[in-house]
Order: sequence, then C-alpha cells, then structure tokens
Amino acid sequence: MFNDIPPVYLIVGSTIIFFVMGILAFIVRSKASERPISPKRIILPPLFMSTGAFMFFFEEFRVPLAQVVEASLVGLLFSLILIKTTNFERKDDNLYVKKSKVFIFILLTLLVIRLVAKLVLSSSIDVGELAGMFWILAFAMILPWRIGMLVKYFRVMKKP
Repeated sequence: MFNDIPPVYLIVGSTIIFFVMGILAFIVRSKASERPISPKRIILPPLFMSTGAFMFFFEEFRVPLAQVVEASLVGLLFSLILIKTTNFERKDDNLYVKKSKVFIFILLTLLVIRLVAKLVLSSSIDVGELAGMFWILAFAMILPWRIGMLVKYFRVMKKP
C-alpha cells in the first residue's frame, strides 16, 4: 500500500497531520470545559477511537508483540498523569471538567514526545508499523484515562 511512496513523504505528511490534530485537540479540550460532562461524553471518544484497530487488518500496520507491550506500557504511564490531573467541579446541578493549565502543558508535552519519538524511530521502524505502535500507545492512554474519569464522575455525582 505504502511501498510506492518514499518514506520521507510519509513522515513529513504524517507530521503535518499530527500538528493539525494536535491543534484540534487543544481547541476541543478548551471548549470541553464549557459544557457539562456526562457519562456519554466520557465513554464515546475511546469507543470511536477503537475503530482505528481495523488498520491491523493490513500487513503494513502490524506490530510485533514486544512493541505492542512497550507501546501499551508507555500509554498506561501517560494515562496515569491524565487521570491524576483530570478533575470535576460542580456548577448548578451539572459537572464540568475543571480547567487546568497543567492539562494543556501535559498535552503539549505528550505531543512533543510523540513527535520526537516518531522522528527518531522512523529511521529504524517501518512507517506503517510505527503508525500502529502510536495508535496502540494512544488507545492504551485514552481508555484507562476515560475509565478513571468515569469513576471520578460517579464519585463526585454521589456527593451531596
């Protein structure tokens, strides 16, 4: 599928897309704190992201087991930071995600780490395989984070 495209074009193209997605993440995150949070809004993002697993039907994106474990562990580590820094506040009868300057810094740091890792690893790992690894990392980060958010949500909702 990607064999006809020079790797440098794939790396540059995916880096540009990465920056656009990062900017969109900042915009979405800043708007999210303005609307009440609900279990549905917590659960849907990882559910939608899970469809990305279909990429593994294609040989170019398959990842060896050792790299699956590595990417999952890094994602879990990042999720712990997100779980710790995501909190809710009650306004009126609704819950909102607390605005946090730390969260934006964490998101920016994660984006930079991902970019640097991609540029370093792209010389030794095939671009498709690398895409699979980063999807695994992102999913291993988002799923536990959202589960943690859901637990916090129900805890805060129980409090009078």
